[in-house]
Amino acid sequence: MTHMMLVRHGQANSGARDEASYDRLSDLGHQQAEWLGDHLASTGMHFTRVYCGTMRRHQETAAGMQAAQFGEIICDPRLNEFPYFSLAAAYERQTGAPIPMTREGFAAQLEDVLRAWSEDQLIDVEETFAQFTNRVTSVIKDIAQGHGPALVVTSGGLISTVLRDTLTLDTRAWARMCLAIYNTSTHHWQPFMEGQLLTQFNNTAHLDRPDRRHALTHL
Repeated sequence: MTHMMLVRHGQANSGARDEASYDRLSDLGHQQAEWLGDHLASTGMHFTRVYCGTMRRHQETAAGMQAAQFGEIICDPRLNEFPYFSLAAAYERQTGAPIPMTREGFAAQLEDVLRAWSEDQLIDVEETFAQFTNRVTSVIKDIAQGHGPALVVTSGGLISTVLRDTLTLDTRAWARMCLAIYNTSTHHWQPFMEGQLLTQFNNTAHLDRPDRRHALTHL
């Protein structure tokens, strides 16, 4: 097993109301990715493998980071985000609770949506909870069993799900992890006994200076 660093994509189109509209970086998101790439290069980070989801925001983040400087980028759809907009639409159809139009509303409703999904209460969704968790488990296992340190560009929901498994979190804590993860933050796991040990969470060293504080974004 090997060291893995998971990276959340840069800020996307947070005003979107569907996946297609959300799936692109904002101007700030492109800048966040560039700053992270510069930081990794200047601090001598070393990777022998690079993985990336197939969503546009993943690809744009990897490109902005110049992730290819660390090796050929392997694109894997198993690293894609869970289908939030599909889940929220199903939740609205079944409960009457509208899809939130504000960040505060999104944060307040996310736990309820994730709980309904994880308990198989949502009908006609793009991906079931079991399908999502199975693909996350399989891709992380495959990457962890490879040789050499791995850089992985993905989404906050997937990272929080890996954290959920690592730390045996309940649904409330899982939802809060989803909300806590910064854009272009890094999260580190290293081999420990029979599994992986979380050694760093939500690192934003590339943004830790006064003129970049505005770039600490969650959505």
